[in-house]
Order: sequence, then structure tokens, then C-alpha cells
Amino acid sequence: MPAAKKARWNELLVLVGRGLMVRTDSRAVQTGEVFVLLPQAGAQAQGYLADALDRGAGWIVAGPEIAAPQNSTARFVNVPDAQDALGLLAARYFRTREQAMQVVGVTGTNGKTTVTYLLEGLLAAAGRKVGVLGTVSYRWPGTQIEASLTTPGCWQLHELFARMSTAGVDTVVMEASSHALHQKRVAGLEFDAVVLLNLTQDHLDYHGGFEDYYQAKKLLFASYPRPDKFKAANADDPYGLRLLAEHPDAVGFTLTGAKTPGNRLLSGTIVKSTGQGLSLRMKYGRKAWSLDSGLVGSHNASNLMAAQAVGLGLGLTGADMAALSPFTGVPGRLERVQNDQGLDIFVDYAHTPDALINVLGALRALDFKRVVTVFGCGGDRDRTKRPLMGRAVADFSDVAVLTSDNPRHEDPQSIMADVRPGLAGPASLQVIEEPDRYTALCRAVGLLQPGDVLLVAGKGHETYQQIGDTKQPFSDVEAVGRAIRKVHGREAHGEVRA
Repeated sequence: MPAAKKARWNELLVLVGRGLMVRTDSRAVQTGEVFVLLPQAGAQAQGYLADALDRGAGWIVAGPEIAAPQNSTARFVNVPDAQDALGLLAARYFRTREQAMQVVGVTGTNGKTTVTYLLEGLLAAAGRKVGVLGTVSYRWPGTQIEASLTTPGCWQLHELFARMSTAGVDTVVMEASSHALHQKRVAGLEFDAVVLLNLTQDHLDYHGGFEDYYQAKKLLFASYPRPDKFKAANADDPYGLRLLAEHPDAVGFTLTGAKTPGNRLLSGTIVKSTGQGLSLRMKYGRKAWSLDSGLVGSHNASNLMAAQAVGLGLGLTGADMAALSPFTGVPGRLERVQNDQGLDIFVDYAHTPDALINVLGALRALDFKRVVTVFGCGGDRDRTKRPLMGRAVADFSDVAVLTSDNPRHEDPQSIMADVRPGLAGPASLQVIEEPDRYTALCRAVGLLQPGDVLLVAGKGHETYQQIGDTKQPFSDVEAVGRAIRKVHGREAHGEVRA
């Protein structure tokens, strides 16, 4: 950056540090404030710029391709990357780098939420005051905010950090989505520990392919300050193994005996896996310890390994890992629906082929007589995964009930048609198609026989169903409860209203 521009940028940093407000939405700009024009504006960039200037913006921060309009009184700062610049401005405004908090970033296609919950409990038991930012909520002791995005926008993220610091939080555990990493929503942050859980098919409509998806995830390891940050990756995942080879200082974790030449390794063995939970045996260097957990399935065994790897990186010992034993699960992640009919029904957020394979494989291993699965695919998302999701359900289920998820702006029938080829599996598979999700749940509940298990997949903790631009109230857990009452006649007697 030329000396004159650098001097102007440094002047702006000082002003923002003194409280000058920064905006990324031109409609919110007030006289004298800073407007950062982000590259996401695309073809509408000039319109947003003009709007910000009309509203009295005193400073404009934009990429090198944006020129200052003639006769503009605002001070322009052209920067190499406006997203990085926003992160630096946010860090200066909220004094992020002055906060005495360790930051843990968790990324991967599946398991991020479970691992953040595990780390929250593990670190709290070790005496830390923990804040969590993720898919379900943004929370810290005394505060809980419903999450709008898995990883908040850059300015909101720094604002949340400031609030947590004021509340005395000393460790932040956050989910880092591939979208957020690619869009640099985490710009301006310093991570003390990061972990990659896995990489399977999801978000390819956004990233275009697995390589770009991997490169977005890898940003958490290869970018951002703190080159000495602790790194961990799943050696049982091919992309995790690749990441370990690229980062010899990273720690691998494995349940299969994977080899990671050049990397330290946390090895685990599943001693027992039943409907009551898991028993694991771990080894790290010369240290060994055991862990019993009420979580079910090999995918949760891997989540437990990830949490322990991060714990070790933050200075905990094998003995400290016993704090993971009481953890019973995450809302919407293989969540058991309690009922007075003795029915085995679980709700899970699984909405990718790999996630369905993991959760259905876990249930199949518990020796239920039949597995009944209710599922759908979201609209306006990666269409290529739809038949793969159907195939995953067909491979592990006795009955597949195909329905609507969040159709958004697509016709549910068209989405179901995309799924249908994947359900052309075993001749023994019973397939039911019902686009109305509540009706589909009623039909599935009505099919259950003693010894069966029902998995309701796709929406998990969500409390809405998005149809068009409208989010209508809909909770799978609540809807299953209503379906049970309806099927077993209690609604008919006026005890429950739909």
C-alpha cells in the first residue's frame, strides 16, 4: 500500500478505535460513518456506494477496483481485500485482540455442533468460563441468543466476543462453517486451537467442488494469526489425513489405527458400543486412559476423540477427559423423543449423505427389528446430493418415508423427484412419499411395531419450516409428539389441539 494510502488507513484505524461506527449495509449509514463495500455486493456495488454517500458516509473502504466518484466529499481508502479490512476495523472497534480469551475453531461437514457442546462441558469442568458460537445458539453463562447463522457475520462476531469478554468468558468455542471461512467472516480473529472433523458432500452448490470446499476449510489452519496455534485433524478422514500431511505440527486422532508419519497421534479404540452408549480406550504418547459415554454410535466416538484432542492441546490431561462422561447429547442430534407409548423415536439434524450414513448406521447397529426413516432434502441447495441421500436411506432402512424438508423456493415434488433414483434400492425397501411433513410423520408413527426405531432426519433442532420466504413454526420433536397423540387417538378425544 502506498505511503499516503497507508497513512490514511492508519488514521481510520485510530478513529474507529475511538468509536467511529463502521457499516456494511448502506441503508444503515449515518453522517460521518464508515461504509465498507464488500465484494459480495457484485453488480450492485455502485448502487450501494451511491446510497452510502447519499446518506452522508464520511469514509469509504473498498477494494482496489472501486474508484471514488467525482465531487465526493467522503475519504476513500482502497485496500487489497475489503473483507480483511472489515475484520481489522472490527477488531480495533471492539478491542478484540486486547481480550484475554482463548479461541477454539471447529470445522467439518458433520459433528461441529456436538463437538462444541462436548468442549463446552469439558472446559467448564476444568474451571473455565466458556462461550459458544454455533448452529443452535450463541451463549455464555447468563446469556443465550438464538443463532441466525452457524458463524455470525464479521462485525456481529466481534461484537459477541466483546460481550463475552465483558461477562468474564476466558474461552470461546465456535463452529467455523466453510461459507464463513471463504467469506472471511472470521477476519480479525486469532485462534488458539483449531480442529477438522471430516469433509463429505455438502455445500458443493456454493463451492463448486470438493477441492474448493477443502481449500475453504483449510483456511482455518493455514490463515489467520497465531502460527503457533494448536491444530488437530481426523486421521480417519481422507481430507483430514491430507491436512495432517500438509501440517506436520498438527495432531491426528484415529479410531481405526490410521498412520500419520510426522504427526503426533491420539489413538482410540471402541471397547464397547451399545444402545446405552460407548466405552473408549485412548492412548497419547505414553499416556492411556478410558472413557465411558452415553452417546451412541461410531460417529459420536469420533466426536469424542476430536474433543479430547483439542482438550489436550489446551493443556488438559487424560484424567480430565472423564468430564465428558455425563454428556447426554445435543438438541436435534440423535435426540430421543420421550413418549408414553414406548416408541423408539429419534430426531437428528442429518442432512447430508454422510451424516445419514453415520446416524442410520449407528441405529442399525443397535439391533432394532426395523429402521423407519423420515427425511427430505432442502430446496435451493446442492441438488447433486439428493439421490445420494436417498441411497443412504435405502441402504440402512426398512421403510423410507420421503417428505419435504425446507423447500424454500422449490416445488417439494420436484425435490422429491431428485431424491427418488437413490431410493431404487433393495426390493424389500418400502417407500412412502408424502410431501406434507406432519402427515408423513403421522404415517411413519402409524407404521411402528414393537422393536422398531424411527429416525426423523434433516431438521434437528430447527423450530421452523421455510416455504418460500416464510419461516413457518415447525419443530420435529413437537410434531412427532402430536403425531403420536393423533395416531393413538388422544387428539380425537380433545386432549390435544393440532
